[in-house]
Amino acid sequence: MSFERLAPEQFDTIPGIAEPAENPLLVGHDEAIVQVASAYRAGKLHHALLLAGPPGIGKATFAFHLAQHLLANTVAADAPPRFSQRDPSSPLFRQIAQGSHPAVLHLTRPVNDKTKGFKSVVTVDEIRKINRFLSMTAHDGAYRIAIVDPADDMNTNAANALLKNLEEPPPRTLFILIAHSLGSLLPTIRSRCQTIKFKPLEPAALLQVLDASQTTVPDDEAGRAALAARAGGVCATRCC
Repeated sequence: MSFERLAPEQFDTIPGIAEPAENPLLVGHDEAIVQVASAYRAGKLHHALLLAGPPGIGKATFAFHLAQHLLANTVAADAPPRFSQRDPSSPLFRQIAQGSHPAVLHLTRPVNDKTKGFKSVVTVDEIRKINRFLSMTAHDGAYRIAIVDPADDMNTNAANALLKNLEEPPPRTLFILIAHSLGSLLPTIRSRCQTIKFKPLEPAALLQVLDASQTTVPDDEAGRAALAARAGGVCATRCC
């Protein structure tokens, strides 16, 4: 089956590899899934989650799976104990993947209009989009979800602008910050978030991701084990 790109191109898009927004597969991180899904069911979901860990292990994919889980289960008490499966054929999946869902705002490095490439930072103008986003009425009383990916790439002005939003969040708003290095974020931002630390993928999980992405991997068990060991639990192709 050929790959259909739905998500807008990002600064680190790789041809033929799904962006986190359009990836129906979330592998590993069971403890984090149960933790967040349980908090939502209990009405205790923190208004700002900081997903921290090395790049290439599925943090952004986790963020979009969480976003779909909240929007697919607007009554928290009735939500399943784990994230709902993302169905690529569903309108909700396609809206989130295409960046067109009114309740999901994905902020990352913007396009440089002069060079037509991507800027090296998440700018303050990107973060200011949150104010307009939050001024809109939530659809059907559902959550509004702002994903900053990665938050490490915010410049100082952007970080300070985000801090103002984190200090006084509107009801039923969730901020998801993705960080590869916690030390790169302002302490004041970290203090207003619930940090969830992500570990590198186990070898079996990493190989499952690589197989699903149609990346060429060895057929023999010894070769697959050696590949997983060299990768150290990180998907270098950003396929997770």
